Amino acid sequence: MLKTRIIKKRRELTVDVSVELAQGNSVGLFGASGAGKSTVLACIAGIEEPDDGYVEVKNLRFFPPSLPLYMRPIGYLTQEPGLFPHLSVSENISFGIPKNQRSRKEHVDWIMTLRDRLQLAPLWNAPAALISGGQARRVSLARMLARRPSLVLLDEPFAGLDRRLVRELIDDLVFWSRSVGFSMIAVDHQAEVLKRLCPQQAIVLEQGRTVQQGTWEELSRTPATPLLASLLAPL
Repeated sequence: MLKTRIIKKRRELTVDVSVELAQGNSVGLFGASGAGKSTVLACIAGIEEPDDGYVEVKNLRFFPPSLPLYMRPIGYLTQEPGLFPHLSVSENISFGIPKNQRSRKEHVDWIMTLRDRLQLAPLWNAPAALISGGQARRVSLARMLARRPSLVLLDEPFAGLDRRLVRELIDDLVFWSRSVGFSMIAVDHQAEVLKRLCPQQAIVLEQGRTVQQGTWEELSRTPATPLLASLLAPL
């Protein structure tokens, strides 16, 4: 459902990475800081525009030419929840949903399902400015899922959270990926997080290039580079 090659020139390197992903599958982008992982996600999402290459999702061409962000059937989570502080939790979750769809029973039932699964009922009418950082991550996850994306991009969305909450959010994402059937590309600096989110395969980047691709077992058994071996080494 995803075929892409991202070519993006940076001051210190040129990112040149290809990714193919089947419907419902997941892949983790792994590597040291500055390897180009976030650049790949930003170009797929449309936050940045590639210098060359292509992005196709479910036969919809994102690039070239560059497709407007609102027309891309994706969800994109980063370290910042990006909530509107003056809106309530429920208003944040429904933001971006066309008004003529918000009252439809199917949509209302879906929002209620997200609310209950993510334990947001006690916060439902609270202003986003007054909730905690961990609660804000749950709200941003619900807002992303409200649109039922076919592709989800995760750029270290768990940074700074305690381990218990990280485990809960990962469980929620895995649950929804199976329920909704979306594909997923995740970036994280911790291999253990990526293994749980994307157990099927990983792509290892160094200096903007793919140096190895395979299962986590294959990467651990025969790491392609000394840097990868050190990143996979137990703490």
